[in-house]
Amino acid sequence: MAKIVEATNRLFKNVFVCKDCHAKMKADPQKILKKQIRCRKCKGGSFRPLRKK
Repeated sequence: MAKIVEATNRLFKNVFVCKDCHAKMKADPQKILKKQIRCRKCKGGSFRPLRKK
């Protein structure tokens, strides 16, 4: 199956998952590294990138 670059970017680029409650958020990676983004569900501050399956 061919991978479409535009669709892959839309689904996985700048998408992070909260390590506490597993909520997905779109945010700038620089803001994630500087801890400027908080989870809107649990107010946590630790995120990981969304895994590509």
